[in-house]
Amino acid sequence: MSDASGRAEVDVDLRGFADFTANPYPYYEKLRAAGPVHTVRTEEFERVWLVVGYDEARATLADPRFAKDWRGLPGAPAESDPIFLNMLELDAPHHTRLRKLVAREFTARRVEALRPRVQQITDELLDAMVPAGRADLVEALAFPLPMTVICELIGVPDLDRGAFRRLSRGVITPASPEQEFEAVRAMNEYLRELIEDKRCSPGEDLMSALVRTRDEEGDGLSPDELVGMAFLLLVAGHETTVNLIANGVRALLDHPGQLAALLDDPELIGGAVEEMLRYDGPVENATFRYPREQVEIGQRVIPAGAPVLVSLAGADRDRGRYPEPDTFDIRRDAQGHLAFGHGVHFCVGAPLARLEGRIAIRTLLERCPSLAPDAAAGELDWIPGMLMRGVRGLPVRW
Repeated sequence: MSDASGRAEVDVDLRGFADFTANPYPYYEKLRAAGPVHTVRTEEFERVWLVVGYDEARATLADPRFAKDWRGLPGAPAESDPIFLNMLELDAPHHTRLRKLVAREFTARRVEALRPRVQQITDELLDAMVPAGRADLVEALAFPLPMTVICELIGVPDLDRGAFRRLSRGVITPASPEQEFEAVRAMNEYLRELIEDKRCSPGEDLMSALVRTRDEEGDGLSPDELVGMAFLLLVAGHETTVNLIANGVRALLDHPGQLAALLDDPELIGGAVEEMLRYDGPVENATFRYPREQVEIGQRVIPAGAPVLVSLAGADRDRGRYPEPDTFDIRRDAQGHLAFGHGVHFCVGAPLARLEGRIAIRTLLERCPSLAPDAAAGELDWIPGMLMRGVRGLPVRW
């Protein structure tokens, strides 16, 4: 159906809510109360299907009828920028092949071996931060920790991280189509240079291994596949963990009783991080899926090829799955949350993100037990869009 202007009707126009970016949860709750699946209009899209119910979200994420690769859709451009030719945007068998090449680097055993180095980086960052008595926690800890870890793992220790972060944001949360176009172009150029350096001077790092790797049949990664893999590892390897740490600390500061409980018993950190992921995770909505055929989800019929967003944030506040979902409780059993997704596209870096989050937050509280918001810094600056969930800066004092 269409309205008087000829546009397709939607259940809810999310553009009219000025506070949606800062706090989308009340709106997701209202949508869930009316049903688990809706059509919405956003700043970026005239009409998109949004799944907000937990059971429906989990089912959609695991449903092979939903494709990630949009290039086969009617009217889709024949070519795509190589940075988007990564396993997050591909389906089997291409996704399976690419994931297999990197999954072994992110097993629980391999990640646990990184613990001493993650702790060392955290200690060094806090050594620099603590004497000042106040800081932007994103700039001082939440960003440089995962960025340093993933750069060392991949093998780009000399990366201009400030410049790379600006490019990353330009691709993931662009302020305009022009900014996105320029960021994609510059990112592509940078990654090709990085890969060529690894080809000429290989090391023992992951990127060098991917450049020279071959599967059982002698098939290696194409130049475009290498660009896509490098982009995904670098961006996903730090962007989500930045928000995990910052959102987690912000949740503690907003709930002094929970902060006191964690200070009193640091051994609660494992469960606390899982609750942080459930309560206010780093990714608000999973990237787009497209049904290969007409699909019924939550008593709504979604036509083939229609864009679908699965709301990880909305699903993880579903009271049908979690009692009192808007209560932040670090002793809660938050198992089953969807912060890292579900199904074949479950975040391959989840073990590393969990390790970094636990070490960063526990060590921060050990070094700064009087941690508090720095009210003098003014209002928080929220990351725009419906993909990433977090703030650009988190002023704190101690």
